[in-house]
Amino acid sequence: MVEQNEAAPAANALAQAFVEFAVSAGVLKFGEFKTKAGRMSPYFFNAGLFDDGAKLGKLAQFYAQRIVDSGMEFDMIFGPAYKGIPLGAAVAIELARLGRNVPFAYNRKEAKDHGEGGTLVGAPLKGRVLIVDDVMSAGTAARESIALIQAAGATAYGVALALDRQEMATGPGPDGQLTDLPHSAVQYVRKQLGLQVCAIARLTDLLEYLKSPMSVAGAPELSAHYDRVLAYRQRYGVSDAN
Repeated sequence: MVEQNEAAPAANALAQAFVEFAVSAGVLKFGEFKTKAGRMSPYFFNAGLFDDGAKLGKLAQFYAQRIVDSGMEFDMIFGPAYKGIPLGAAVAIELARLGRNVPFAYNRKEAKDHGEGGTLVGAPLKGRVLIVDDVMSAGTAARESIALIQAAGATAYGVALALDRQEMATGPGPDGQLTDLPHSAVQYVRKQLGLQVCAIARLTDLLEYLKSPMSVAGAPELSAHYDRVLAYRQRYGVSDAN
């Protein structure tokens, strides 16, 4: 497994191209948005807005390239409901186009009581399974996917994401109230659950894009968001060492 290194020229170039694509597609927006944790974020990433064939196809190319570059070894793809379903399918198609044809499966939120029944659709879950999703906030969806995969007798191997927000996860504190945790959801999944994780881009890549000459010259209004995103990172960000 080759760890993603934002300093590596090829990895960084891919991340910068992806951020530019997400901004131009209107998927990555700037303003004031409330997160699931109740934080007021200066940016919002909505993968549901990759909403036509061209955008979804290009997104799949970014995922597939990052997955191939990561060196992860897996036997099939799993797309968790709901956003992970089209993402996983698109990535499976792109990987097949690149010569790596792997089975694909996804789950329903509600079990069917007719036809084949159950909550799982597609190829049987077996071997090492790569979960494909958009972002990871608390790791809850990952844990649910892992439980489904393990219940089927397969091994949850890794997670591929579009964006790693690199911010503190939230969870119950000693008093039972929701509190900030010293690690991100990605770090939790990697270190506590033992899964490999790769992301097309991270918050540090977004910050680099906002202060880049390309951003300043091509869309000077974007550079105005740099200070607010940086302040958010300083308030809620996690150390890469965690």
